[in-house]
Amino acid sequence: MIFKVEGHKLRSGLLAFALAVTAGATFLPVESVHAQTRTLPDFTDLVDQVGPSVVNIRTVEKVAQRGGGANGEMDEEMQEFFRRFFGQPLPGAPRQGPRSNKPQQPQEEERPRGVGSGFILTADGYVMTNAHVVEDASEVMVTLPDKREFKAKIVGSDKRSDVAVVKIEATGLPAVKVGDISKLRVGEWVMAIGSPFGLENTVTAGIVSAKQRDTGEYLPFIQTDVAINPGNSGGPLINMRGEVVGINSQIYSRSGGFMGISFSIPIDEAIRVSDQLRTSGRVSRGRIGVQIDQVTKDVAEAIGLGKAQGALVRGVEAGSPGEKAGVEPGDVITKFDGKPIEKPSDLPRLVGNTKPGTKSTLTVFRRGASRDLSVTIAEIEPDKPAKRAADRDEPAQKPSASAAAKSLGLAVSDLNDAQKKELKLKGGVKVDTASDAAARAGLREGDIILAVGNVEVANAREFESAIGKADKSKALSVLFRRGDWAQYALIRPAR
Repeated sequence: MIFKVEGHKLRSGLLAFALAVTAGATFLPVESVHAQTRTLPDFTDLVDQVGPSVVNIRTVEKVAQRGGGANGEMDEEMQEFFRRFFGQPLPGAPRQGPRSNKPQQPQEEERPRGVGSGFILTADGYVMTNAHVVEDASEVMVTLPDKREFKAKIVGSDKRSDVAVVKIEATGLPAVKVGDISKLRVGEWVMAIGSPFGLENTVTAGIVSAKQRDTGEYLPFIQTDVAINPGNSGGPLINMRGEVVGINSQIYSRSGGFMGISFSIPIDEAIRVSDQLRTSGRVSRGRIGVQIDQVTKDVAEAIGLGKAQGALVRGVEAGSPGEKAGVEPGDVITKFDGKPIEKPSDLPRLVGNTKPGTKSTLTVFRRGASRDLSVTIAEIEPDKPAKRAADRDEPAQKPSASAAAKSLGLAVSDLNDAQKKELKLKGGVKVDTASDAAARAGLREGDIILAVGNVEVANAREFESAIGKADKSKALSVLFRRGDWAQYALIRPAR
């Protein structure tokens, strides 16, 4: 059957479909349809706006060199070798008079070191870049987009954050606008300008892939898929409002080139560092003198913390602010000045950004309960290698292991006074043997057990009592110390 609608013939099936769609459909205005259409951004205005503020940085370094290599000059030792074994000087070598006994003085030669990027921070000539761009440089040259070139002075460089500030003698320069990192969202478009492989004023774009990305460095990085290559280091990462939100610093690569993952230093952290560099030429950071580790889900549940959060204290430096505040190995630091510590890397960042001499509050979880400790922040210093305490040879009385201890594969003994003094412990028991379940949990001979199931143990008798009262159907949490480091082990019952 064929129907005729407004002069057009439609088959009955198509007509029925059309009528059904018309009856149930909601028609949107044309403006709404266009509003939902997503288009790729246009970066041309951003390039015009920010491009004049991005600079090229070239560095040279002085290299000590013996003898000369140019104009046919040869190392004196090589010439002597030819005289001795061939009876004549090396062909092409210049004739020399009698050999002098005066030692040859090393000469310095300037060699190109590398190319990087930077951006103008202030109109009076302060330029921000990466610390690794200017590291070991004897001379830094800054070239502006208008081709003016300046010899720059290194104001300060901070390896820990990879931020550096250099100064050129110029005024009226186009400074960048600094963005608010808290408003940066994963998925938004960003742009980079720099000098990859020395190609000045190169523009690349992409999106923010992640924020607060831990890479083992001091700072939480911004991860993007913006193409970054050698030479981009120190250049700005720019949002769609024309504001700098980061400094391009690192890439993840197996080839040495861009593979879709790049990292930028958040601009708020970089500005905090640059302010100190401009004021004093160095960065002062806080420290409390504790070694920390991750809190695993199993440990959190076993000690009653519930959620896997905070920073597990594995060791406390002697005489450090942490020790004076009463921090103990095995504590879990959950807050610093009221700010939550979600992961271990949060703590050094918060402490590091605190001015030395400041009195702060640490919230620690210990033996099933939280408590606040007052700590005075000290200034960070170079890391010192941990010293391992040696056990004394003085005999300690070894009681026979109970049935409960044997079921865990443990035999322990009391610490003598000399061992307690050297280890700076008030109590604990030494592991004499660890087998079966204890060995599977990671315990071994020589470890010092400090607590069992959130119960502190001062001697073997208290240790036996604690494991006797523990629930045999659940994993038993044991806080132990190995050398200078404290950690938790979960001894699981045999099934």
